[in-house]
Amino acid sequence: QVVLVELGGGLVQAGGSLRLSCAASGRTLNSYAMGWFRQAPGKEREFVGAIERSGDSTYYADSVKGRFTISGDNAKNTVYLQMNTPKPEDTAVYYCEADTTRRWLIARVAAAYDCWGQGTQVTVSS
Repeated sequence: QVVLVELGGGLVQAGGSLRLSCAASGRTLNSYAMGWFRQAPGKEREFVGAIERSGDSTYYADSVKGRFTISGDNAKNTVYLQMNTPKPEDTAVYYCEADTTRRWLIARVAAAYDCWGQGTQVTVSS
């Protein structure tokens, strides 16, 4: 069983930077397609970005493309979400998710993932 723990959230000024991490216990994360999602109050969970099992490919929502970057560190069994020039509209609880069924190489829909962490709050001030 895989347990995911997100860390690194907090308060950041618009235009700054923040790095979220998603550490896993259990199998190595490069066995799975991984995704980052976020949910703001009163809104549905939305896709942020994803990284292929091998780490060779990434995919991002248009709203964060060019500002956010997903990467993985196999030695630390951790996936990161680097948030550059965040905007107030990026304020949300951020979740990392894993497809432990290994059905997908990479996926941008929440239904593709079956394991997620507790989330970490990111607040971007203007």
